[in-house]
Amino acid sequence: MDGASDSERNQYSQPYTDDSSEDDEGHESQPAKSPTTGSFQRLSDSLQLNADSIGDEIEKFAENLDRLNLNKVQRPQRDCRLVLPLVQAYRNIARETVKALEKEHTSELSRRTDRKPKRKSQTPDGSSHHRKNSDNLVETASTAKIEKWEQEEQTWDLLGSMLQVEFPIPEPQRQETDFDEPLRRPSKDVEVHGYCSEKEVWDHFLAHDNLAWERHTVVEWLKKCADNSGQDISLVVQKLERKADRGDGLWAHSWLYSKEAIKLQKRLRSWPQSLTPDSPGIETSLTNSDRKPLVTQLDPDAITRQGRSLEAQDLNFERASWLACWEMLRRGKSWEFIRDWCLERVDGWRSIALRGDPRQYFSTVSGRDLNTSLATGWQSRVLWRKTCALNGRKRKSDIDRSRTEQKSSIDKYEAAVYGILGGHLPSVQRVCKSWNDYLFAHYNSYLVRSFDRYIVSNFPERLPPGIEDRDGIFHSVGGCDRCMQSGKKLVEKMKTLKGIAKSAKQPFKMLQGSLVGQTFGDFAFKQGVQLSLHYNTDQKRSKIIPPMTDASLEEDVDAIGKDDCQMLRVMTHIILIFKCLGLNLQDDYRSFARENFIVAYMDYLSRAGKQQILPLYASCLSPKRSVTCLGGQLPLIVDNTERVRIMRLMKQNEIDVLGVLGKQLQLILMDFMTQRFGNHFPNLVILEDSEKEKGTQSKCIRKNFLDYPITDDQRNLISGFEWYLLLDGHWQQTMVTGVVLYKFFLRLSCLHGLAAGSELSRRVSFKAIWERKTKAILGQKDNRNEIVSENHHGLVEGPRASAEINKPNLDQRQTSLRHRSFTEQELLLEQSITFRDFENLFRTLDAMEKWERLIADENLGSGRYPTSSIAQKKAVRGAYREVEDSIQPLLYDWLQHPEDDEEALEFAQIRAACLPEVVLSYVHILGISARYVSRDLLIRSMDLLNTIVGGKSDVAASFVSSGRISELADSFAVLGTAALAATERPGKSNPRLGIWSIKPPPTTEL
Repeated sequence: MDGASDSERNQYSQPYTDDSSEDDEGHESQPAKSPTTGSFQRLSDSLQLNADSIGDEIEKFAENLDRLNLNKVQRPQRDCRLVLPLVQAYRNIARETVKALEKEHTSELSRRTDRKPKRKSQTPDGSSHHRKNSDNLVETASTAKIEKWEQEEQTWDLLGSMLQVEFPIPEPQRQETDFDEPLRRPSKDVEVHGYCSEKEVWDHFLAHDNLAWERHTVVEWLKKCADNSGQDISLVVQKLERKADRGDGLWAHSWLYSKEAIKLQKRLRSWPQSLTPDSPGIETSLTNSDRKPLVTQLDPDAITRQGRSLEAQDLNFERASWLACWEMLRRGKSWEFIRDWCLERVDGWRSIALRGDPRQYFSTVSGRDLNTSLATGWQSRVLWRKTCALNGRKRKSDIDRSRTEQKSSIDKYEAAVYGILGGHLPSVQRVCKSWNDYLFAHYNSYLVRSFDRYIVSNFPERLPPGIEDRDGIFHSVGGCDRCMQSGKKLVEKMKTLKGIAKSAKQPFKMLQGSLVGQTFGDFAFKQGVQLSLHYNTDQKRSKIIPPMTDASLEEDVDAIGKDDCQMLRVMTHIILIFKCLGLNLQDDYRSFARENFIVAYMDYLSRAGKQQILPLYASCLSPKRSVTCLGGQLPLIVDNTERVRIMRLMKQNEIDVLGVLGKQLQLILMDFMTQRFGNHFPNLVILEDSEKEKGTQSKCIRKNFLDYPITDDQRNLISGFEWYLLLDGHWQQTMVTGVVLYKFFLRLSCLHGLAAGSELSRRVSFKAIWERKTKAILGQKDNRNEIVSENHHGLVEGPRASAEINKPNLDQRQTSLRHRSFTEQELLLEQSITFRDFENLFRTLDAMEKWERLIADENLGSGRYPTSSIAQKKAVRGAYREVEDSIQPLLYDWLQHPEDDEEALEFAQIRAACLPEVVLSYVHILGISARYVSRDLLIRSMDLLNTIVGGKSDVAASFVSSGRISELADSFAVLGTAALAATERPGKSNPRLGIWSIKPPPTTEL
């Protein structure tokens, strides 16, 4: 990575260690004990820091997406110049995060790096495991986090490269591209002749072969990944070098122990010439510690030429050297780097043997261009590559035979090194340990062999005379036909290979495989379908991601989890990038499935408290789905400041705000309105049998009949309706929506919906709506709060309000303006009459519950005329007057203004379900309050009865339709009896009470 040395970056990843059977030391680990409390605390702190950092990355990704305005792109782009800076920005974010995490967890990573991969530290009593296992918790979480971010960085790097391959930028515009590592394909205009250097022929090959250019790009990416995420090479070979049993320094290199054994034999024999395998007695006298014959000479080819072995220490040294060479080639190190490394170890011959790969002179990643004699020479290196391929094949056969015959032979890494240079796939596959390694082996083999075939076909004069193809260098033989597989088939096959199948099914590897195989559209579709299944189970159905099925999906497809926030973020932004390039121009079903990732990511953002980003991503969805998705997330936003910001962002991103507000309520209501409760309105239940007067028909107000818990869905409905307060205008829609919610809560009255309706009337009152919206609607701030307040309580009608407005002390212009504003005000009041009717019902219920609570708390209500203090009487008087004021709108013309016949039937049901119970409760309150306030209230009950049956009110019809007219008669009969028994003396305050004090004259006067 930029700004970090190789040793600094490479020391944090797993090495390519030799895992052959002879290297396993067989140490068994002790059973792990429970971790300490301190380790759990450190783990918790680490995860919390990670969560905070993830929040920062989320905002950075959103900022870059918003900066480029990809959602405003009308037509698909022909090249990637528009999206390439975005990919670079995302890669840099991942790179900076990796650096920050490495710096934060330096101590844990250094301990992990120094630890041997296959050995578990243990003590005879196992006491160290309690501490070390607890430390591993934090280390594992830290390294896993870093590895995931490294994989994300690699993914963005791969995406940037593959976009430049699939959507290349024209040469004139390439110079203007703001990308720090542009992929520059060789020009097709350069002419190549028989005397050009092999580098120029290689460029010509890449310029004209599209598949070769694609696979060359992938190979360079794989080299870069290995170089950035691998351990330092000195650490990779450290284990084998320790087994070589030698110190540091130049003198410690070469085959020291075998050399000493050969010298000893020559001294003992006084042999004047070099030893040979045919020397007398050499088979028994010159052997290693395992009693196997040693080489008699020290040239590099002695082992394979003589079929003899080395001392164990020298074998480990040799294997370490070839392992290092494999690592350097796998990481794409230049030949100069390899040469310097070999010269430091007095192994210059090894670098000469590796010299000749044309890619050492051309690299699209680092821009290396070595000006050596090979770069300018015209001779082809085909023969050299053929020799490497045959050598790799022979070495592989020797290795297989030596394992069978239990002989020491050359290391598998030597065969892999020659396999890379010669394009021999099986020898390279033998040392592959990861998904990246296998992909590298196949693509590298394809490139080398394709290049040789290209030379044979186009430049036969460059081949050495008499070269034959009997060993199959120019054709795929001996299993090498596998390197010709398509990227898609190769990626799918790696999911079944033993050893890497598990890693090949990891989310990032599946994503990288889809980019390599250029099947991202199909991958995103299948994963989107699986994501919908995660969101929809037998127990729960999602409202924002409906279930989807498709017969073409594999049954065992590995799905990206809905809780994998990092993969959701990466998938979302890659989908948006490809959408800009025309990915979503296919059928709607596949596009809908891919959009599931964007919706799931928005769901995660909402749960993570990042609601301010939601409109940006919603604008990238189809219009209908953006409304649905935002509608499902808005109820979680309860802060008004945040709501205002979200609404402003929705307008900026051209999202239907009113549609979103309506959709959020619809999503909550759709599961209840018809499926569970139908269209029935259950009767209110406020009264219950009195426990103090058992055996009679006396009733009392239920204790705390509104004090029931509000469900999450009900609370979300109320929060959703609060958004309408912030919406300028749209008066009628607001009123209609409020009426729908009130109806819904009345249907739920048997399930404590009354508590939710009461909460709605308090949090979104008509008065609050009026004060918030009149300025936008009427064009001026309304200052008639007293008029609105009276209309709000249903006590003032239009004509009376008109008289209040048109006062004579205004000039003609002001009068005209006020009259026009009043006309609009009358319209607003008319459109809100049903909303106010429902609100008045719940205000009445609130007042009744408040009255009941007061009576219960003060322990009042017992006895015919109980004693009470002045303060108690005052409190009861205030509570009764609140009930009396609130119930008045319900007695006159309540719910008598339906929009259509269907609503008229609903209103009739609601009146029958609510009015009788409310009126009977009011009669009960009136009778009890008369004991404390004044006996005059008993006379008012007669006025109430006259109002109900005298034709001024439609309440009587509700009693008749509900079949409760007899209860009404019984209630007033009880009040009448109480009035007859009243003993309060008439006075100025209650002159009519005197009619109950008339007594007959004495009998003697008759």
